[in-house]
Amino acid sequence: MTKAKTGGVAVDQLKSIIGRVEKLEEEKAGISADIRDVFAEAKGNGFDVRAIRTIVKMRKMDAQEREEQETVLDTYLHALGMLPELEEAA
Repeated sequence: MTKAKTGGVAVDQLKSIIGRVEKLEEEKAGISADIRDVFAEAKGNGFDVRAIRTIVKMRKMDAQEREEQETVLDTYLHALGMLPELEEAA
C-alpha cells in the first residue's frame, strides 16, 4: 500500500497532522474558557485574581528559581525605596 504523494508530500499524513492540530486547538480554546470561568468565580467570591495568577505562576517554578526571583524583586523594591530599610545586625 503506497501513500498518495503530491509534490513529494505524503498527503494523508499531512491531513492527519493538520486534523490533530486543529482538534488540539479546539480543546485548548475550551480549556482557556474553563480557566476564565474559574477566575471569574474567584473574582465573584472576592478573591484577587492577579494574586491568584501570580501564585499559580510561582507554583510552576522550582524552589531555587522562585527564591532567585523573589531576591531580585526584593532588591529592586528596596533600591526604589518601596521596602523599609533592613536593620543591620548588631
